[in-house]
Amino acid sequence: MALSAVSSSTGRPVVRLLDPHTVNQIAAGEVVERPAAALKELIENALDAGATSVEVTLLDAGRKLMEIADNGHGMDSETLAVAMLRHATSKIESADDLQSVASFGFRGEALPSIASVSRMVVETGVGEGSRTRWVVEAGEAEPMEQIPGPCGTTVSVHDLFGNVPARLKFLKSDATELSACVEVVSKCAIARPDVAFTLRHHGSVLLRTAGAQPGDGGDEVQQRLNALADVWGRDAARALVSVEIYNGSARVTGFVSPPHFTKPTRSMQWFFVNGRPVRSRVMVAAVDQAYRSLTPDRRFPVVALMIEVDPARIDVNVSPTKSEVKFHQEGGVFDAIRRGIKDALLAHGMVPTVEEVAAANDALLQARGEAPFQGHFARDLAPGGSFAVPGEAAGTPWGLAMSIAALGAQAPLTPSSIGAGDSSTQGFDDLLEDLRILGQVDDTFIIAENRSSLLIIDQHVAHERILYEMLCNTRGAAPIEVQTLLSPETLHFPPSAMPAMMEHLPELQRIGFDLEPFGGDSFLVRAVPALGRGKKALQVLQDLADELADGVGRPDLVPTRDDVYIMCSCKMAIKAGDRLAPAEMHKLIEDLAKTENPYLCPHGRPITIVMPKSDLRKRFKR
Repeated sequence: MALSAVSSSTGRPVVRLLDPHTVNQIAAGEVVERPAAALKELIENALDAGATSVEVTLLDAGRKLMEIADNGHGMDSETLAVAMLRHATSKIESADDLQSVASFGFRGEALPSIASVSRMVVETGVGEGSRTRWVVEAGEAEPMEQIPGPCGTTVSVHDLFGNVPARLKFLKSDATELSACVEVVSKCAIARPDVAFTLRHHGSVLLRTAGAQPGDGGDEVQQRLNALADVWGRDAARALVSVEIYNGSARVTGFVSPPHFTKPTRSMQWFFVNGRPVRSRVMVAAVDQAYRSLTPDRRFPVVALMIEVDPARIDVNVSPTKSEVKFHQEGGVFDAIRRGIKDALLAHGMVPTVEEVAAANDALLQARGEAPFQGHFARDLAPGGSFAVPGEAAGTPWGLAMSIAALGAQAPLTPSSIGAGDSSTQGFDDLLEDLRILGQVDDTFIIAENRSSLLIIDQHVAHERILYEMLCNTRGAAPIEVQTLLSPETLHFPPSAMPAMMEHLPELQRIGFDLEPFGGDSFLVRAVPALGRGKKALQVLQDLADELADGVGRPDLVPTRDDVYIMCSCKMAIKAGDRLAPAEMHKLIEDLAKTENPYLCPHGRPITIVMPKSDLRKRFKR
């Protein structure tokens, strides 16, 4: 029992024991901060009970109802009574057992903590035909009763946090909480591919995995790949390659994606230590090291890795949620993951050798007719006084001219200077006087000059600002031009992304995505904004779904309409490394001048650096 210090009438502190209900509510604040946390604890109890089938039913993203039914070995009435006591567990007997914990749970806090902040109904039986039913509401238990039913346990949690209104205020939207619940079930399904999982929300099946099947012969690798296909989609699963390595410190198995198959966030990088889903900077750093120089900047590979370590060499009792572990030999785990991924990619021919890279570079230079280190920074003056950039037409990656033409059809916005009331800030219109494009640096920065200054413009953030303000201007303005697809495309999204996609469907439709739910985890896309072309815009949707799923899975971030517009503008904008023609660069700067804020992108990064020619003269002492 916990101790509490209060003041008596004499002003002297008095120490007293807290009652069990208060202790359980304090514990609930650590273990059960949201529906997904309660769901995780109850599913782990089912798995520890030997279940081969787990069915989850939710109402209102788990707030109104959360029901977990399993076919495990169940409990008799005496065991159930003990299980509802704080720190009662069948997983360990003493502190020494923490050195060899093999179960998901071991702290004995979940059931009493959840029961203290809800109305919990537990039905459980150890044999066919008879079950014990026990109702505990806000920590107060009703008499047990016997009912007919099969072996196994069903736990129903009604009105979670109903007696703790302060906790309800901190819960996010239904889409946010539901996405977190889907992620919990998904990770459990990957950790235990032999178990069949079903997740329903208001009667709709959000996730279903098959578990062990007679035809797989107990092959755990195939079972896990099947589970990944059910969770992440069959297209993603087909692209993955298997990893298997043991270096004396850790055994690493699982699947990783090739360098060309990446995501905009780390939401599909999952790690499991001895079967338990965990977070670890060491493992993330090892993945980054393995993919260094192989993946594009700000893109992340897909990873599902199982790390097996001697239980005596890790500490699983780091936090009440058991979501973190500490390794006694971090270097060994890091090396096993890094080497395992590298070896897997090499074995599947996905990492070129040094000789292959050199040969490819030589062939590319010969095809371009360029010498090594020769750039394309406005070297030759073309007829008519304009500067020519080699490869200007062929280098345009996905139709910038088309997107800029679409922008030109929109009503121009009133230019304004940065910082209201600052008369010293130069208006962007002045910077366009006698504008002349000089070229690009690193296919990323546009170099131009005007009457008084040298301009350096980041092409990606400039285009991002243009697109963002156009998307924000859709209300009350002319509708965005759309490109109808020749044939409708079906896109499949991870189950964790579906709640957020449904919540933001009106915003996506408003900015030009003609899409509708197509059953399960699919959307049918009929048209896309005329800002990109076909496949590019479809990739934008895929990346957007990944970022929404990652965002709503974090308790500190709830994507708003503005977040969706920012994400879309960033995904649709031209990228660093895209080669542009002089006319495209000129049009980009002109359209930038029409925006409300041509100095900062929606993320707050600078767009334009202005260097007055007078400063150049001073630097060269002229």
